[in-house]
Amino acid sequence: MLTVAQAVGVFVLAAAFAVQAAEVAPDALVKTNVEEVLSVIKQNKDKRTLQDLAEKKVLPHFDFRTMTQLAVGKAWREASQDQQKRLENAFRGLLVSTYTAALNQSAVANATVEVKPAQVKPAQDDVTVKTTAKRSGKQPVAIDYRMKRTASGWKVYDVVVENLSLVTNYRASFAAEIGRSGIDGLIRTIEAKNQKLAET
Repeated sequence: MLTVAQAVGVFVLAAAFAVQAAEVAPDALVKTNVEEVLSVIKQNKDKRTLQDLAEKKVLPHFDFRTMTQLAVGKAWREASQDQQKRLENAFRGLLVSTYTAALNQSAVANATVEVKPAQVKPAQDDVTVKTTAKRSGKQPVAIDYRMKRTASGWKVYDVVVENLSLVTNYRASFAAEIGRSGIDGLIRTIEAKNQKLAET
């Protein structure tokens, strides 16, 4: 079973979307931008550059509110609006740090990604884009992007790597932390992890 870090390391290969999401089908969106991201990470390993890449090319096309809501589970409904916003910001920060670290792995730079065509009907507002990441000497890794149509275009709300959902994987650890120290405790834990990742 893949760890969250391994899942994100593979997932980040096909997650950057540099064009307007509203103008392009979800599978074309993934396919068009894989090459750009791989090109950047092959040429540059500077942490700041990679963080900027994640911030500008990848993260604007993710629905962090939905991702956070799904990761927190039923406790989300019990959280105040302020707690929800703080959770969303903390989770977003965690993913930025994780993506930056994943981008810095040399194995990522040597990968290729095959994006499979997705059949999207005009009224369909939820789709899974299937991709396969390949690295020399390694088994191919299946990566599914769960995306939903929003007012600002297609957004990713979950990533499934070899049948392991990123959101579901976080849900178990988040639920355990909420059980120990409540919503505020979870926020503090994520923020502390973000601080530690920022210092490395």
